[in-house]
Amino acid sequence: MAASRRMKELEEIRKCGMKIFHNIQVDEANLLTWQGLIVPDNPLYDKGAFRIKINFPAEQAPNYCATQGSLKIIFKTEIYHPNIDEKGQVCQPVISAENWKPATKTDQVIQFLMALVNDPQPEHPLRADLTEEYSKDRKKFCKNAEEFTKKYGEKRPVN
Repeated sequence: MAASRRMKELEEIRKCGMKIFHNIQVDEANLLTWQGLIVPDNPLYDKGAFRIKINFPAEQAPNYCATQGSLKIIFKTEIYHPNIDEKGQVCQPVISAENWKPATKTDQVIQFLMALVNDPQPEHPLRADLTEEYSKDRKKFCKNAEEFTKKYGEKRPVN
C-alpha cells in the first residue's frame, strides 16, 4: 500500500514539475527510498543544490502508530546549517516520530524542508556551534554558509 501511494505521489510531483525538487531517483525495487536535489532560493544557499535521501516508513495502515517509524531525510550533500547535523540528519518537527502522520504528502514534506533550509530555526538546533554563530554573528554565518555552499553544493539543475 505504501509503495503504490509513493509511486502515485512521484508521478504527481514529476508531472507538476516541482521547481524546488529535481532529478528525483527512485529504485523501482524499493519505492520507499527516494533521492533528489533540492534547490533553495535563500541567497546563502542559492549557489548550489543539495542531494537528499528520503526514506519513507513501510507501515501505512490506518492503525499506524508514530512510534513504529517516521519519515527520515538525510542530506547527502554537506550543508552549513544549524538544523542539519554533520551526518546530514534534519531537525524538522513535521517528520519527528511524535508528529509524523502517514497522510502527510511528500510535496508537503519537501516544502517544509525548503522552508527550514531557507529560514533556519535556532529553537530546533542540531549544531550548537552554527546556532550560536547564526544568533550572535549573522554576518559571519552568512559568509560561511555562502562559501560552504560554493565549495560543497552540487550544480543546480537548469529548468
